[in-house]
Amino acid sequence: MVRTLAVLAMLVLVLQALDLLGESGRIMAQEGNGQAELWTYVSLRAPQLVARFLPFAVLLGTIITAATLNQNSEVVSMKAGGLSAHQILAPLIIASMFVAIISFLFNEIVVAPATARLSAWEKVEYGPIPEASNVRTNIWVRDGNNLINAKTVTGRGNDVLLEDIVIYDRVNDGLRSLMQGDEARYDGSQWTMTGVTQFNVLTGTEEQKDSIILGESLRPDQFTLANVNAEGLSFLELRSAIAELKEAGRPTMGLESSLWHKISGPLSSILMPLLGAVAAFGLARSGQLFVRAVIGMALGFAYFVADNFSLAMGTIGAYPPLLAAWAPFMLFFLIGETVLIRTEE
Repeated sequence: MVRTLAVLAMLVLVLQALDLLGESGRIMAQEGNGQAELWTYVSLRAPQLVARFLPFAVLLGTIITAATLNQNSEVVSMKAGGLSAHQILAPLIIASMFVAIISFLFNEIVVAPATARLSAWEKVEYGPIPEASNVRTNIWVRDGNNLINAKTVTGRGNDVLLEDIVIYDRVNDGLRSLMQGDEARYDGSQWTMTGVTQFNVLTGTEEQKDSIILGESLRPDQFTLANVNAEGLSFLELRSAIAELKEAGRPTMGLESSLWHKISGPLSSILMPLLGAVAAFGLARSGQLFVRAVIGMALGFAYFVADNFSLAMGTIGAYPPLLAAWAPFMLFFLIGETVLIRTEE
């Protein structure tokens, strides 16, 4: 556990520094941003890095621990005492189970809200955004020929609030008028937009109105479900969003893959001791310890590549959701068991 946390801290520190170098220019380009905004970015980005590289840190921690035991002939002593390879690995697997549980809770409580806020902040070019945790930014919706853009959308269901709205009123694909409003609220049957400024393109005149009624065909879910970010939602929130999308008759296969991956992703930590176990066995004096460590790292890298590829295939609907989320896990579990049994058992 200590080695895993040490490797994780090193990886996050280096990767966060490199990431901040790439993004600091865009953050500081926004007027009024300074050192506080840089630290805000770090606080929102670091949880993503921790969640992404925690399984890899478990793999490296396992390899370092196993190689140390092997080099000091402690594995030989344990096997001479009658312990099998699986019994030797059992404490590492139990420890990785605790890591998987902590990883899942960390993703739900910290990573999902931080990702949602960082995504919203990036969409407004690191400018000011509302404090609401369920904010969505720069949402586009089509209403017949008209286009509606809301800079920020907060709330769900009938409590949706649109702010900083622009409506492009088009006829035969030509722009007839442009309406800007401060905010719009839904009362269950229609939208009321206040603080309206309407510019008529044909006459070049501008008109101020206290409020207007928007199209009755517009539904709140067109704004709240226009851009569902699976990484920015917790497991329960994403499941609720998928249910709403299904009710609206929209495809959900990609989001269902991400939903199941919220479980299979943290559980990948349990695989790492099995994939890295190859470094624990064999005679250290044979000169193959380094080669075994490299093989363990190669198996771990192969898993992450396969996992990302499978999730990508599930996101575009090429793989069924369960297959996209769980196939790499089951495949590399079988590979790890096969290597362990054929070489050590």
